[in-house]
Amino acid sequence: MILRAQRRDRAARVGPELFLFERIFDDCLERLELVQRRFERSLLIGCPDPGWPARLQGVADAVMVRDPGELFAEAAGGERIVEDHWHSEPQAYDLVMAIGTLDTVDELPLALRLISEAMADDALLIGVLSGGDTLPQLRSAMRAADLVTGAASPHVHPRIEASALAPLLSAAGFAMPVVDVDRVLASYRSFGALVSDLRRMGATNILQARSRTPMPRAAYRAAQRAFEHAGVGGRTIETFEILHFAGWKGGQHQG
Repeated sequence: MILRAQRRDRAARVGPELFLFERIFDDCLERLELVQRRFERSLLIGCPDPGWPARLQGVADAVMVRDPGELFAEAAGGERIVEDHWHSEPQAYDLVMAIGTLDTVDELPLALRLISEAMADDALLIGVLSGGDTLPQLRSAMRAADLVTGAASPHVHPRIEASALAPLLSAAGFAMPVVDVDRVLASYRSFGALVSDLRRMGATNILQARSRTPMPRAAYRAAQRAFEHAGVGGRTIETFEILHFAGWKGGQHQG
């Protein structure tokens, strides 16, 4: 979790890449507006843009902010969080919005349970995380690099499949869980441009089993070639699979 926070702090220092975050935050706001309910006390988990809390106040009176990265949290007037090692005052929030952080916790079921314990009865959890089909071109390029080094090592954090998320939400105490899949396509001129975006998203490798040595130049070139050969007209399309999810604490909500 320390490396996860460091990745987000690096993104904050260099300037975060927000095109994907802005899309998913806007989508979540639109979904909240359809609920037609004003929330009294909300918690925003994951806040790479310090302007988000003010925008969330369109549907919520008080907005608390937590982020796995200390710099993102401080910029938004919040505090750092490790979602699967965190304990809140019970039933403190009637809305929790989790944006793009839960896919990199060590224990997602535990994180969801702790969030549920922080929520009041009939509170709403809404959020987004990356799905299992995220970054297929990157994964393919890294396999080409591994062939050059002769040793495979994990490069991309494992992500949950859409079909597994609703049962996890139910097990954590959320009623009527809903999961929608949004596949975002982004065009890249080079492998390096994709890696740069991922760094600025705080989304590069945080796995404990990752290689600690720099990638050899020949392996990096192999990854570049594989990525570029997958493209057309000098650009390669990468896919970000976005899982939108929502659920109500307990079973009292009637829609």
